[in-house]
Amino acid sequence: MRRREFLVLIGSAAIACPLPAIAQQPGGRVYKIGYLQIAAREQTTHLIKALEDGLRTLGYRVGENVVIEYRFANGDMQKLPALAADLVRLGVDIIVTGNNANTVAAMKATATIPIVMTVSVDPVGAGLVANLAHPGGNVTGLTQDTGDEINGKRLELLKDALPSLSRVAILWNPDFAANLGRLNATKQAARALGLTLVTVEARGPEALEPAFAIMKNERAEALLVLGEPVLFNFRDQILTMALRSRLPAISTAREYAQSGFLLSYGVDFRDLFRRSVIFIDKIFKGAKAAELPVEQPTKFELVINLKTAKALGLEVPWFLQQRADEVIE
Repeated sequence: MRRREFLVLIGSAAIACPLPAIAQQPGGRVYKIGYLQIAAREQTTHLIKALEDGLRTLGYRVGENVVIEYRFANGDMQKLPALAADLVRLGVDIIVTGNNANTVAAMKATATIPIVMTVSVDPVGAGLVANLAHPGGNVTGLTQDTGDEINGKRLELLKDALPSLSRVAILWNPDFAANLGRLNATKQAARALGLTLVTVEARGPEALEPAFAIMKNERAEALLVLGEPVLFNFRDQILTMALRSRLPAISTAREYAQSGFLLSYGVDFRDLFRRSVIFIDKIFKGAKAAELPVEQPTKFELVINLKTAKALGLEVPWFLQQRADEVIE
């Protein structure tokens, strides 16, 4: 059942695929956008569509008056510097980035080309901007959270879904700097809820099997994945292992629940990518990134996957289903 709308993630090509050169029409300008993403193309097709749809609403037609040069690291963070440097070499007018790692790579590649973040985490604490109201450099855009409270909220939702829950595994990538603050906030929330946390690191897919072995040995009863671009790229593998281990799972974005996690709670990434075009348009019209305030989200969405609940033999409380923005059956 879909409360608002149900989107199916559509796969497509897996590697960087820049658009061909376009002849500029007399008297007109063709803008060039660089798009830098650590995840693979097929994992972010819906976000690309949201970005391109947003551009069309403001009169930018991809392939006519705007070119987008796409670069994907396919889950390998080490590839980001070279991809960012390539976009700078191409002379793009703006670089659109996903999460913090993408933005950091772009910042190291250029201090002059404007960078528009779409799903940053704690951009001030991460050193991406001086402050939200006055970014102060060549970076601006959107952030996906509003502070530590949301990390505890995900534990609360797990507890609502599983009233007898006592031990929760936290899967996190320590290479994503913002995760340390998220982990500390989650630990504080766990103490308040009387939950014991089992923290397990995973920097990539090769670490997942050992990580789930630790969860089993530590008798984890549920799983919380701290969202970041590497683990996001391998969320299907994480789901397979979670189901095999009989672990109900929650993470930060609807894409996880659509993949089969029991729950997700966070912002709608598609909405952030659509909203990023407002920054792009303002910069194309002469605004400076340093003077465009970073936007925080005002709405978070809860998605529940009842297919997964059934597979795990769980009954999700009706009151929780009533609160959901989307229930997948």
